[in-house]
Amino acid sequence: MQLSEAQAASATSYAYRASLIGSAHRFELTDDGLSWRIGGRSGLWRYDEISAIRLSFRPVSMQQHRFRADVRRAGGGRIAILSTSWQTAALMAPQDNGFRDFIVELHARMAKAGSRAELTAGLGRKTYAAVLAFLAVLAVAMAGLLIRALIIGEFAGVLFIIGFAALFTWQVGGFVRRNQPQSYGFDRVPVSLLP
Repeated sequence: MQLSEAQAASATSYAYRASLIGSAHRFELTDDGLSWRIGGRSGLWRYDEISAIRLSFRPVSMQQHRFRADVRRAGGGRIAILSTSWQTAALMAPQDNGFRDFIVELHARMAKAGSRAELTAGLGRKTYAAVLAFLAVLAVAMAGLLIRALIIGEFAGVLFIIGFAALFTWQVGGFVRRNQPQSYGFDRVPVSLLP
């Protein structure tokens, strides 16, 4: 897909590697729409054809600070855009500024095109409710273990449970807080879901 010089000047681009063995996923915001190239496939989605965007916080073991944007097209098709890129077998590098700038510009261009896309953030409501229910059950179980350890005087166990609970809260708390389901407007992109 070739761009004219005028189009190239007004284009914003972003690329990342989703895996070590695959090719880079490349995206450009042109005057005509969102141009993408993933592997051997490519396409151009006009801004008014984009039906939905979902932003979320999706940490993985190799990168605890990873964000994701799922872009859907009316009539079918979905593209995932990640804020990290594989560098080596043991290194996944963040691309915070590039991802943030690309997503903010995508929203601005969609608004300018008069898009009526559904803009959501976080997990789906049912998934989020299931996560909260699981965490509530886990909290009750941990509290029960803590009380039992206190009753029998197992203070090493008490310290272990408190330490584990603090670490778990720190790790999972950010995920739950950032992924709270919400809707937003083109002019209010959730800062907590951008690097």
